[in-house]
Amino acid sequence: MRVLVCDDEPRAAATLARGLRREGAAVDVACDGAEALRYALVHPYDVVVLDRDLPEVHGDDVCRRLNAEQPRTKVLMVAAAGPVDALVEGLALGADDYLRKPFRFDELVARVRALARRSGSSRPAVLRRAGLELDPARRRATRAGCELKLSLKEFGVLEALLAADGDVVSAEHLLEKVWDANTDPFTNTVRMTVMKLRRKLGDPQPVETVPGAGYRI
Repeated sequence: MRVLVCDDEPRAAATLARGLRREGAAVDVACDGAEALRYALVHPYDVVVLDRDLPEVHGDDVCRRLNAEQPRTKVLMVAAAGPVDALVEGLALGADDYLRKPFRFDELVARVRALARRSGSSRPAVLRRAGLELDPARRRATRAGCELKLSLKEFGVLEALLAADGDVVSAEHLLEKVWDANTDPFTNTVRMTVMKLRRKLGDPQPVETVPGAGYRI
């Protein structure tokens, strides 16, 4: 799950990003509307957590652009408590969900996860293939009923491979889905993470390397 957090208060944005990373998400942070658009129109985010009152480019305008140019990206608009009309207006702009401040972090996480499930093509809540079972909401992965102790990145890579349902997943796609924008695309971080994941999965090895293309289960 890849998420963009847009908030003009750096401390609040950093807190949300840190919490979402603990939940296994790859998170980028933007502190104004122009920066949010620069990120969101380049990277394939599942969810954008968008503060409505942003400088440079207002959150309403960011939402309109995303709705027009990145329709698969879901928008969770966040705003200070206000009248119901504000909520209705936010949803009318194209936001997929609306959350009033102050909010509980676990509620934000639940809403982000629900929106992420709706982004792109539909998929089951629990992923199963080749004796593996992965439950993203509970952050639990098993093989033949035995729980796997995976790092956040190993879990993210396994989730992306299982979600592909047998299709090949490129290293570039894994980098986009599991790591944030600060990761050097020319490093071997994907290959090293896949190698560590394979060790934990054991034999017979379910992760296949497709030369020149990527990986699949």
